[in-house]
Amino acid sequence: MSMTSKSQIKIQFEVSFIEPQAHYAEVEMNISGLNKEYVDLKMPVWTPGSYLVREFAKNVEGFKANTGGKSLKFEKVRKNTWRVYTGKAKTFAVQYRVYANEPSVRTAFIDDTHAFLSSASIFMYPDGMINLPSTVKIKPFAGWEKVSTGLEPLSGEAFTYTAPNFDILYDSPLEVGNQDIFEFTASGIKHEVAMYGGGNYDKERLKVDMAKIVEEATAIYGENPNKHYTFIVHNFYLSGGGLEHLNSTVLGATRDAYTDEKKYKGFLALVAHEYHHLWNVKRLRPFALGPFDYDNENYTTNLWVAEGFTAYFEHKLMLRAGFFGEQETVQALADAVSVVMNTQGAKVQSAAEASYDAWIKYYRPNENSGNSTISYYNKGEVIGLLMDLEISNATKGGKNLDDVMSAMYHEYYKKKGRGYTDAEFKAMAEKISGISFTDFWRKYVNGTDPIEYKKYLGYAGISVKDLFDGNKTPYLGAASKKIEASIIISAVVRGSAAWTSGLNFNDEVLYVDGVPVEAAIDKMPAITGKKAGDDVVFTIRRDGLIKTITVKLKTNPNVKLEATIDADASAGKAAVRAKWLRK
Repeated sequence: MSMTSKSQIKIQFEVSFIEPQAHYAEVEMNISGLNKEYVDLKMPVWTPGSYLVREFAKNVEGFKANTGGKSLKFEKVRKNTWRVYTGKAKTFAVQYRVYANEPSVRTAFIDDTHAFLSSASIFMYPDGMINLPSTVKIKPFAGWEKVSTGLEPLSGEAFTYTAPNFDILYDSPLEVGNQDIFEFTASGIKHEVAMYGGGNYDKERLKVDMAKIVEEATAIYGENPNKHYTFIVHNFYLSGGGLEHLNSTVLGATRDAYTDEKKYKGFLALVAHEYHHLWNVKRLRPFALGPFDYDNENYTTNLWVAEGFTAYFEHKLMLRAGFFGEQETVQALADAVSVVMNTQGAKVQSAAEASYDAWIKYYRPNENSGNSTISYYNKGEVIGLLMDLEISNATKGGKNLDDVMSAMYHEYYKKKGRGYTDAEFKAMAEKISGISFTDFWRKYVNGTDPIEYKKYLGYAGISVKDLFDGNKTPYLGAASKKIEASIIISAVVRGSAAWTSGLNFNDEVLYVDGVPVEAAIDKMPAITGKKAGDDVVFTIRRDGLIKTITVKLKTNPNVKLEATIDADASAGKAAVRAKWLRK
């Protein structure tokens, strides 16, 4: 298709809400200038930032097409594709409804109070024309008065926005309703915060604190690439999580937790995580993540950088913004190491494998996931810690991981305009540090070697001890949950006493040493009152049959790391620590 013909094509959406209480959006898509016998309209099967095929087409109904008041023939040719036989009509329109009843940061949700439109689950695109611009007009339901989005408003048109291409459209969610909106300016950028659901938040405090995070994140990369930025915050009874976008983010928060200091800092850490994504993954991205294929999985081995490093930088941003002290930060990072070391799957799956298999494993966990997988968030966070310390130590406090991330951003996003490969990321780490990372990659990125936490934290004068070292506490290695009056085994840890003896997921525990079970099995005196090597007799029901299993308790294999900053560390180690944690 020539540039001339592309410029003649116009795509306009109009979204309205006839039955929001039933969770529906009405979508009309008007297209002109195609001049084709038929057009395939496609709905994405996933949304960037959330690596799972979600089959958004399943929520589409009532599809129809027409031109000049006359109906057009159409047929479904793929699970997410509608073929409209336009007969070279100059203009045509399609209408469809979208059912939106999944409240999360990554999926659309509509009710009688508001509409959250996760764009990839709402808007279709003409096949092969992902680069075409479009406009979106929102017709709010009666009584709704506001729209919040990162999209650019169309001058002179109320609630109408423009997208230069469908990648931008799909990366720009919209909040429609009566959300509480406030603004602040940081790093020269206007930031809008749209609060849905009420809550006990202090707007003036949030303006100051969120601005601190913005300033610290921007300082890492030397520039803020946005003209404006939008935070959409969904305040529910209990909520959490976030999803990054190019110039906006969607955050889940608990509406009455803002006055709890620990939970308030947790919210700020979420802000720090999602805001850091503005650079890491939205611009500085693995090669496979853009241009996107909206029909299929987009595989990369580097989510440990995209997500894991972002989880790691939460800590640095919270420290630098003044919300956490150095000792608090160091302990939080030691806790992150403990999480990975206590996950059996970390001995089975590497960070690279966890990234690649996110589509089939991370978002689809089962009772055995802890034994066979490791979160690329958790492992990537620890790799970030180790790499940061390695660089700071190698350069005697001259450089740190900030320098690698900034150099990668400017080299691959700004200069080359493309994503990076794993080899290119490794090469930049080696260039900045002046040392080889080949062995590091073998151990921690592509391998499952034990974490040498004492060595790395020692670089910065941090002493670490395992509070469980030498502990002879008996360990069963099974978790349970109560379903009605029954206690059901919900997970069994690989290599544990429960695993070796043959206790299974979904076993109903009736008795332990002849005592009826009424609460969590790992807290029962019949277990906690014994020592490693002792036998415990379980009476269980499996598939309707009663079975007796004798379990020989083992010693708790887990670690609990306590990290302490050594006030008497050498000047060299103090310099490494200063560069590692600061700038």
